[in-house]
Amino acid sequence: MIDQVRPSDLDAWFAQDPAAAPVLLDVREPWELQTASVVPQGFTLVAIPMNEIPSRLGELDASHRVACLCHHGARSQRVAAFLSQNGFADVANVAGGIDAWSAARDAGVPRY
Repeated sequence: MIDQVRPSDLDAWFAQDPAAAPVLLDVREPWELQTASVVPQGFTLVAIPMNEIPSRLGELDASHRVACLCHHGARSQRVAAFLSQNGFADVANVAGGIDAWSAARDAGVPRY
């Protein structure tokens, strides 16, 4: 089961294991990143489009806590499930995606 974490609860989810490096994996397309992006605060931001995850899996560390982010949460849920099936134990989906991030965590992030 993949954890569903609201943007406002992400810091608490990362803090559950302070020994594991927190990573926010943005799986949106490059044009989406140019339109709206989060500012890393207390976590590392990694951007890999969803369709490139299988070929770029080696760029991610399974010992990190990884929260996946997309526009509304569907693509990131699929990526989180893929990571979980490939040895990542601490994986979450950011529920509502960057749209919810803008609404609940940082209104400075444009909505699209």
